[in-house]
Amino acid sequence: MTQAEILVPGQLTLAQLRRLWEAPERPRVKLDASCRGAIRAGAETVRRAGAGDTPVYGVNTGFGKLASTRIAREDLAMLQLKLLRSHAVGVGAPLTERVVRMILLLKAASLARGYSGVREEVVDGLLALHDRGVLPVIPCQGSVGASGDLAPLAHLSLPLIGEGEAFFEGERIPGAAALERAGLQALQLGPKEGLALINGTQVSNALALDALFAADRLFEAAVIAGALTLDAARGSDAPFDPRIHALRGQPGQIDCAAAYRSLLVGSEIRRSHLVGDDRVQDPYCLRCQPQVMGACLDQLRCAAQVLLREANAVTDNPLVFAEGGEMLSGGNFHAEPVALAADAMAVAIAEVGAIAERRVAMLVDTVVSRLPPFLAPEPGLNSGFMIVHVTAAALASENKSLAHPASVDSLPTSANQEDHVSMATFAARRLQQMLANTGHIVAIELLAAAQGIEFLRPLASAPALEGVLRLVRSVSPAMPADRSLARDIEAMHHLVAAGDIGRAIERHIPELQALRLA
Repeated sequence: MTQAEILVPGQLTLAQLRRLWEAPERPRVKLDASCRGAIRAGAETVRRAGAGDTPVYGVNTGFGKLASTRIAREDLAMLQLKLLRSHAVGVGAPLTERVVRMILLLKAASLARGYSGVREEVVDGLLALHDRGVLPVIPCQGSVGASGDLAPLAHLSLPLIGEGEAFFEGERIPGAAALERAGLQALQLGPKEGLALINGTQVSNALALDALFAADRLFEAAVIAGALTLDAARGSDAPFDPRIHALRGQPGQIDCAAAYRSLLVGSEIRRSHLVGDDRVQDPYCLRCQPQVMGACLDQLRCAAQVLLREANAVTDNPLVFAEGGEMLSGGNFHAEPVALAADAMAVAIAEVGAIAERRVAMLVDTVVSRLPPFLAPEPGLNSGFMIVHVTAAALASENKSLAHPASVDSLPTSANQEDHVSMATFAARRLQQMLANTGHIVAIELLAAAQGIEFLRPLASAPALEGVLRLVRSVSPAMPADRSLARDIEAMHHLVAAGDIGRAIERHIPELQALRLA
């Protein structure tokens, strides 16, 4: 059995979260023992509050607009049970296994900091669901990203108490049956525990982290595709000179320029047109790649730091400060940081796709690329990449609509008690569609650039890029005459999404490592 991954609440790292996210098999996790004293202290503070007569929100009162309603002591456990049942009203397709696993880990790590007032059994129960493969069925829609991800977290919590539904060993079954088959016992909730389970930003943050880790490899593939296109179009590598980028000082731009320079080292195609080329400057889609991609990289890096802070945060309400025996109401459940980070990621993902689409457009334009029209042998008889580019354009245009910031929208809920919301859950959820769109655009660019290189043979591209070309040709043979490229595009997209484009050459190009987010 593999060694358990130790979770230290408040000290999670992006590298650790990525390992847990991309593990081919479900990894076992274990709480660092040092956090258990704080958990017990917080739970004892809540127990005393529940036994007292002072009204404490969520312990002996109703919720939201009903906070002024007192709850009898004998009904406190039922209050938490009814909370989960009433809030589990999500709709839409279930969240993916990878996202649900991340939500379980983030929720457990947050509660384990001891400021939510839950018992150890609650935290251990969440981790047991993860380790035994009991994955709650969580509908993807129904959260506005404030007051916590209430509906999805309620669905997450129901199997913990033997209700709701869960996926277990590939089957969607009732939560009680899943617990029984996994050898687990249903949990009996104590005061505030239902509220602590559904208050928080863990769904929004897990969705955003899911997109962040996927964006990592996509970004790398897009840089590689851009370098290959530059060689196919016989562009200049002068715009990647480090002196240019040092004068601006933008770190992402500097790192991207270094990657482009390394990718192009040793290209026979480049050497062939150093003399006698009458072009003074390349189009922006080639020349400004470090500036555009570097700015996107900086945005993704900034988002990564926000999401990591949120992964280590306590986003419950009210918060329990055991040292002074206080319970303070606040608004850490408001997911505005996640919403703004996800919106920034959306713009960056859209721009990566937008400039890739422009490079495809440049390649099929014989006036600019000086390659055969539409990269077609015998143009006219063959249409080549004419409609392949149209597909890329359609995807880039779709991304523009999806990139509209979700955080600028706010629709009051709970009878205007919750009058400003973040929409972080949708902001993060829509990123996967954008990643798929951009991934397909990059796949198309790789196919188009490879086709362009065919017209320049027997000259070879750079050694690193020739490695990429071999990978392309492993799933898409050269196209001497028209054929449907639909399957080729899907095969290339699979390689892009899986990170195989970068893996094919990154050991030879250490500068690519600087582009990684985690």
